[in-house]
Amino acid sequence: MAYQLYRNTTLGNSLQESLDELIQTQQITPQLALQVLLQFDKAINTALANRVRNRVNFKGSLNTYRFCDNVWTFVLNDVEFREVTDLVKVDKVKIVACDGKNQVNDYFSHSSLIIRPSQ
Repeated sequence: MAYQLYRNTTLGNSLQESLDELIQTQQITPQLALQVLLQFDKAINTALANRVRNRVNFKGSLNTYRFCDNVWTFVLNDVEFREVTDLVKVDKVKIVACDGKNQVNDYFSHSSLIIRPSQ
């Protein structure tokens, strides 16, 4: 089973809203919507692991960290993200990193990582 981290992204939220609307208008069943979400989880993890090649460097001050159930969570303050010519500064960032190699389904043998501004 793939991690569900990316369901809370813009793309994941839009998909869930569309599926909810289709369920409410009885165009699809809740079971089919769940299957679509599970396929989305697999596809987004695979696409990010295999297709994204950009590198971004970042540095900041570590506020807190936690390791629980093979999931690392870091909260950083005053973070600078650098890509070749771009610099983005953020006050607070939460990073969640999951080891995909320990999942039951060997289909995904990579790590999942999501970085988002913390609120």
